[in-house]
Amino acid sequence: MAVGLFVGRFQPFHNGHLFDIKEALKDVDELIIAIGSSQHKNTKENPLSFEERAEMIEDVLLSNNIKNFTIFPVPDYQNDNKWLKHIETLLPEFDIVYTGNDRVISIFKKQKIYKVKKVKLLKGVSSTIIRYLIKKSGDWKPLVPKEVASFLEENRIVERIKKTTQTSSR
Repeated sequence: MAVGLFVGRFQPFHNGHLFDIKEALKDVDELIIAIGSSQHKNTKENPLSFEERAEMIEDVLLSNNIKNFTIFPVPDYQNDNKWLKHIETLLPEFDIVYTGNDRVISIFKKQKIYKVKKVKLLKGVSSTIIRYLIKKSGDWKPLVPKEVASFLEENRIVERIKKTTQTSSR
């Protein structure tokens, strides 16, 4: 049985993430979803907590009749080797890594024991763009699954993103 590891921050989960998960599940029987930067919340780049991201992802996947996944928190480390050791120690074994993050690709490829597949990025769809559109009261909802739009609105996360991004420097 092949197992994949899908690594991302999901701030928020969007249509590109859902597309990539569906594509990965064509290759593997089970998918481990590693939510990166799991210790961060309420910041410009990481407005959602690990728990919020996990709930959001689970809602979307179950609504799409996807059940062969598990979600794990993966905190940041200032050391790539420690970060990788954390994953290898605490997560179940996996055969292939899926990610859109070049740094994550580099970390796994250095080991020469993992097959790494860069996920397809959908043009114009990223969590950064979605947070920007939310901040500017733009049309962000078409970029996310309907469950995510509902989750962000019902839990007042849209307001939090607007407030966090407006008060943050950059």
